[in-house]
Amino acid sequence: MQENDRDLLPEGLGDRLPQQAWASQTVRRAAHDVLASHGYARVETPVLEFEKALAHRMAGVQVRRMFRFVDPVSMRMLALRSDITAQVARIAATGLAQAPRPLRLSYSGQVVTIKGDGLDPARERLQLGAELVGADSTEAVAEIVELAIEALRAAGATGVSVDFTLPDLVDTLSAGALPLPSMNIEAVRQMLDAKDAGGLVDAGGEAYLPLLYAVGPFDSAIEQLAAFDVGGVLASRIAALRAIAARVGGKARLTLDPSERHGFEYQSWFGFTIYADGVPGSLGRGGTYSILGQTGRNPESATGFSLYPDPLIESLSAAAGEERRLFLPLGHDREVASRQRAIGWVTVAALSEADDALALGCSHKLEGGEAVAL
Repeated sequence: MQENDRDLLPEGLGDRLPQQAWASQTVRRAAHDVLASHGYARVETPVLEFEKALAHRMAGVQVRRMFRFVDPVSMRMLALRSDITAQVARIAATGLAQAPRPLRLSYSGQVVTIKGDGLDPARERLQLGAELVGADSTEAVAEIVELAIEALRAAGATGVSVDFTLPDLVDTLSAGALPLPSMNIEAVRQMLDAKDAGGLVDAGGEAYLPLLYAVGPFDSAIEQLAAFDVGGVLASRIAALRAIAARVGGKARLTLDPSERHGFEYQSWFGFTIYADGVPGSLGRGGTYSILGQTGRNPESATGFSLYPDPLIESLSAAAGEERRLFLPLGHDREVASRQRAIGWVTVAALSEADDALALGCSHKLEGGEAVAL
């Protein structure tokens, strides 16, 4: 590495400067206040774990996306966490295995992947979420979706929209109503996900074509899905979707894409993606899944969501107004300064006669016990 490259950061990683760090803390505090008010107890997890522990707890966790290396102490393979959900699942299945169910937990922290997603080069992101362990009923799902919306709105998001999906749709249909050879199931999933009608036919999934049109605003899309339902095999799922929508519909715009699969590697019967106006891409996902017990058996149902609010943080930091900062000259009255902080002022104390109030970003100066505009 050349001398002038010594301060460069690796691709996809970056610092948060003061305004961005302030926005990040504001988002985390607001979201956690909402989660705590609904009875979700906060847990914290280590950034490193044994690779095996992270990989086996939940089906679909992608080990190949994790940074891995050998622990010089145990000589076992370690992994840098790429998803905190699996760690919370471990806590629920071990340290809190005897806790009453349903168990409500929340968390936040940085996660890292080997490479970014699609056009997003970021390899480190803030993950913030909640898990409802021991339940994946319609009521549990509705609580989680409602909670995700409320947390985002409290954090500063506006125009929230939620897109529902049924991650196990192809498995459910291919097991009976619309049978498929096992070798074709994955290809049909991929073509539905890609919205590729020609590819779907080539994969042997011609009977699944109507699913490509059961997409869009919830009210119309759910009717399309109900009309497609072969033999009523999806009746319980459709009823659950309607019940969830009835509970949260007034709080966010709702859409449906029943065959969406990307990003729902370990979800079971229900999944959702959440968006907000003015923020590019999605802000998070959630849904139902299963947690394996300590022996790798006896799976436990769970429902949860993970938010990745970095785009919201960037938006809030760019739109933040000027902070009221009060310059405290040398020899100022400390009791007066304390009272000013108590009523909301941010104070910046001079350390020498050379300190300049304007250069230090202050809007006011303490003079005669009063804040005087500069």
